[in-house]
Amino acid sequence: MDTNISPAFRVTPRAAQQVAEIAAREGKPHAGLRLAVDAGGCSGFQYKFGLEDAPAPDDLVVEQGQGRVFVDPVSLDLLAGAELDWTEALIGAHFAVKNPQAVSACGCGTSFSVG
Repeated sequence: MDTNISPAFRVTPRAAQQVAEIAAREGKPHAGLRLAVDAGGCSGFQYKFGLEDAPAPDDLVVEQGQGRVFVDPVSLDLLAGAELDWTEALIGAHFAVKNPQAVSACGCGTSFSVG
């Protein structure tokens, strides 16, 4: 991917470390986190997360430390300029996407709309 054409998708060190820890706990130390954007949710699009053994041939693969994140090209269009982070709060810990393209989001934080 040429980052001069499209803004980069970033993964924070905290998120990468959490991906590595999850993969190790699952007994798949070389697996990565699949981040995808699907149509649906209460705001039009929703984020999906899942552990996968390997990336698809056309995925963007972000590697940081031992953590790997896979993003397909269609999802990447909706994630350009976004950042994947790991947040911990009183209600629990989870991956969070800070997406500059999202003009609104629902209360659950996994659904958004673009302008």
